[in-house]
Amino acid sequence: MTTRILPAAGDPDAARVLVTLLSQLPASEPAAPVPDSTSLLDTLARLAAESIDELPEVVLVHERIGPVPALDLIREVALRFPAVGVVLVSSDAGPALFSAAMDSGARGLIGLPLSYDELAARVQAAAQWSVGVRRHLGRGAAEAFPAGPGGRVVTVTGAKGGVGTTFTAVQFALAAAASGRRTALVDMDLQAGDVGSYLDVQFRRSIADLAGIQDVSPRVLQDAVYDDRTGLALLLAPADGERGEDVDERAARHIIGALRGRYELVVIDCGTQVTGANAAAVETADVAVLVTTPDVVAVRAAKRMVRMWERLQVRKAEDTAMVVNRWSKHTEIQPALIEKITKTRATRTPVPAAFKELQAVVDAGRVQDLDNRSTVKQALWTLAGELGLLAAPEAAAPTAAPAPGASLAVRASGPVARLRRGREG
Repeated sequence: MTTRILPAAGDPDAARVLVTLLSQLPASEPAAPVPDSTSLLDTLARLAAESIDELPEVVLVHERIGPVPALDLIREVALRFPAVGVVLVSSDAGPALFSAAMDSGARGLIGLPLSYDELAARVQAAAQWSVGVRRHLGRGAAEAFPAGPGGRVVTVTGAKGGVGTTFTAVQFALAAAASGRRTALVDMDLQAGDVGSYLDVQFRRSIADLAGIQDVSPRVLQDAVYDDRTGLALLLAPADGERGEDVDERAARHIIGALRGRYELVVIDCGTQVTGANAAAVETADVAVLVTTPDVVAVRAAKRMVRMWERLQVRKAEDTAMVVNRWSKHTEIQPALIEKITKTRATRTPVPAAFKELQAVVDAGRVQDLDNRSTVKQALWTLAGELGLLAAPEAAAPTAAPAPGASLAVRASGPVARLRRGREG
């Protein structure tokens, strides 16, 4: 049997040495090395979407991989792709690191400088383990969970304040729950989260209570989650905004991992500010949604957000789904133009501008009571189906979708000209 190996190393020299030695192993097929954590997760997700049989048996993670630290990356790979054997390559081969690597889900540790015999032994052991897991799962079970155990994660981020980020996240979660999926809604707008206000919920626990806990067990998680009568499990932002600083990148990854293992779908409201926590959420999400409105300021903010994600190696523009809120056929800036400017992937269903339908339920803090006849609700629930968030999209969407964004005309006067002038700014 040929062992497929995917090395991940940020240092070009280290990657070259790895590939050279791997190519000497019998019955091995090393792939081209990936330079960072984002590329590794994207590559594995793409292969898993085709078939679990396309995944490599072994992934080698070099200690200087970035931007996600090696141990956190190993934990993420082990969680999302449990049939892949991960091996850490490090200059520190001591018992403390070995124990930490095993706790993160690694199947072995290789010391630097590399030796052929040790590399061969660790790769063979990880490959045998991977084959055994796949045989145990069986083809049917493996195909049912191509992205790892538990559910999918979708993040909803706003290009700027006031574009409808939280309302969109709440409606996505309500649509998923109504379709029969066990759904968690997480408020990761850590200083100004309003999910509780939108659903008329007050709860003594928040996501900040999980920060600093290394092992977020199901019981610990359940104590922090509020089971709402809408069917949603709510993990709220802290009432005291300063406590949001307790939720750092590492805490966010642990919490999201625990949620992913317990719920079929995890919807995360990331607000409009980039922090270590919500950047980690966007990076690890199966679906990353960016919400904007069709005006010059918001579209420029959306472009700025996408560029920041790319600089930080959080998310590529083409892997981001752009939702256009408050759209009308008279809007001069249309989804096709927004897609072209931001290089994102605009969703087919724009959300109409109809705030009068929403005002009563928003002011009452009960958006779950929004009438099914609302065109905004119809569009958002249809969008949830389009993004693959529903168990049965055809049953969950209240009515047919509005006209696809791809067919909308782009008018070239007024604000459009201003936007085009600033496109390269």
